[in-house]
Amino acid sequence: MQQENEQRGVPMTMIQALRSAMDVMLARDPDVVIFGQDVGYFGGVFRCTDGLQKKYGDQRVFDAPISEGGIVGVAVGMGAYGLRPVAEIQFADYFYPASDQIVSEAARLRYRSAGDFTAPLTLRMPCGGGIYGGQTHSQSPEALFTHVCGLRTLMPTNPYDAKGLLIAAIECDDPVIFLEPKRLYNGPFDGHHDRPSTPWSSHPLGLVPEGYYSLPLDQATIFRPGRDLTVITYGTMVYVAEAAAKETGIDAEIIDLRSIWPLDLAAIVNSVKKTGRCVVLHEATRTSGFGAELVALVQEHCFYHLEAPIERVTGWDTPYPHAQEWDYFPGPARVAAALQRAMEK
Repeated sequence: MQQENEQRGVPMTMIQALRSAMDVMLARDPDVVIFGQDVGYFGGVFRCTDGLQKKYGDQRVFDAPISEGGIVGVAVGMGAYGLRPVAEIQFADYFYPASDQIVSEAARLRYRSAGDFTAPLTLRMPCGGGIYGGQTHSQSPEALFTHVCGLRTLMPTNPYDAKGLLIAAIECDDPVIFLEPKRLYNGPFDGHHDRPSTPWSSHPLGLVPEGYYSLPLDQATIFRPGRDLTVITYGTMVYVAEAAAKETGIDAEIIDLRSIWPLDLAAIVNSVKKTGRCVVLHEATRTSGFGAELVALVQEHCFYHLEAPIERVTGWDTPYPHAQEWDYFPGPARVAAALQRAMEK
């Protein structure tokens, strides 16, 4: 039984899985360093780095000033000279002051130096709503990163993927934007905010191996196989889509992208060609959101297989509201309505 548990893993929240990934890589690679606002002594605002400074010392895990531009600039320099920094932006909403360092330096360094230098840095950013964070603690800016050549953009949806993808990100020679849906830190969330929360300990994807393992950085997963239609999504919306499929009785195939860019286009095309219908779903703002790119790709590659127009369910084109959070959040009712429209046309 003990051997079986070791193979399957032990129950972890996403927070614990991320901490385990950083713990593994700090022990495995002396060039790995972790820093950001409050990540050292305090252990991070969500406690993802709790205990790591005590274990590895303040030269490997340390606090940074409140300067996102400075944090990323230092990380770029570290990466260029051989380190593998893991820097935390306390909330994804705060990356904007660092956008010049991310876009002009980290993303371009390999290209502009003809491969003489790389920027093997990982930028961890909690993202998304569902925790009453208001307009400056709830944004989903993934589309802004996918527009920049030279960046990889990941978003895990469960503890198992979070650990495997973070380890792979740290080992990657490219700069990786690692977005963490904070509504999933302690359990899956199906969009029903008025129901009791579900812990990761009761979910199969909450079982995480304690040692080293990594996952491909450009590979989607079929979260739920189905025949009626394809839902393309990522982050918290994976569980909202699952809830909507159950509540409507529609046999939806749900694709969890995991890697938003580079994109696993083959997984999308194969699924849509099989089902003939498609719903694109994300929490971020609708206009110029990554869903628009997904709709365009499906239209380009699957046009003659589509039996109905592609549906898109997203957040609204407004700042993320505090008092009306659940009107903004694309919940199961809105997703279910899109699934039904796709099936009726």
